[in-house]
Amino acid sequence: MSTSTAKYVALCLLVLQNSLMILMLRFSRKVPTNGPRYVSTSVVFLSETLKFTTSLVVIFCQSNYNFKKFFHDIHGATLGRPFDFFKIAVPSGIYAVQNNLLFIALSYLDAATFQISYQLKILTTALFSVLLLKKSLSSVQWGSLVFLMIGVAMVQFPTDADAKTDIVWSNHLFGLFVILIACMSSGFAGVYFELLLKQQTFSLWVRNLQMGGFGIIFAGIQMCWNDGEAVSKYGILQGYNSAVVMVLLLQAYGGLLVAYVIQFTDNIIKGFATSLAIIVSYFLSYLMLDDLHPTLLFTCGAAIVVMSTFLYGQNGQRVKSN
Repeated sequence: MSTSTAKYVALCLLVLQNSLMILMLRFSRKVPTNGPRYVSTSVVFLSETLKFTTSLVVIFCQSNYNFKKFFHDIHGATLGRPFDFFKIAVPSGIYAVQNNLLFIALSYLDAATFQISYQLKILTTALFSVLLLKKSLSSVQWGSLVFLMIGVAMVQFPTDADAKTDIVWSNHLFGLFVILIACMSSGFAGVYFELLLKQQTFSLWVRNLQMGGFGIIFAGIQMCWNDGEAVSKYGILQGYNSAVVMVLLLQAYGGLLVAYVIQFTDNIIKGFATSLAIIVSYFLSYLMLDDLHPTLLFTCGAAIVVMSTFLYGQNGQRVKSN
């Protein structure tokens, strides 16, 4: 498979993963349970563990199943170069917090509203790319970012069904506030990780191993701090079902897929490609979850976000370093 083909295949898989991840996560938080509901921090912790284990297996295979070479490579990626190793703690810790924020936001917002609002991470990614990577954006790209903000603002107005049931706006605003924090953290961590990947100090799988290792530590601390009592009483797998397992797998391997995509493109293009998942989330949230009753304003806002996606994507090749 050529590099160009691999790039587009990875982007398509990322769109699919992003859509299913949000929908399954929302479904898992919405579906009734007989016993205690699963602890969201445990999903983040186990996904980091799975990511770390998968990276270990791949690195072992790349060492031709030679234990001596395998341990040499692991040592070289950690204690052998401690300064480079601890650099990865920054994005890893931020991603661990961000992943927990997504569970909180989806407890207050429907899948489509969340998916559209979360595209503000494209704006934060662009800003951090200009500041940290010294990239320049064309006037068309800046214009698409303005339209993106307008579209996201439009979908925040209540739907007809919401007005009839007198929805509590504080819940919606809280969910939006959580998304804004997640967008800021996503933009910074994504650009920082892109910078580390493109320095080519370590291979992609070694970086994923490092991310997973620190991710286990940070996610474990959050799980013990927030839900330690529940985990000790009911176990780390309390409330797990097929939907939760699907969320776990999508989150774990979605992170690996993101790293793969960044290696072939850049973080801004990745962000805009994932926003195509809005279309999928929009229809499936309406057809399957029955928690979305869109108005004309909501639909127009979603369309503006999607159009800004294509507008920016067509000008993506103009993003270059100064």
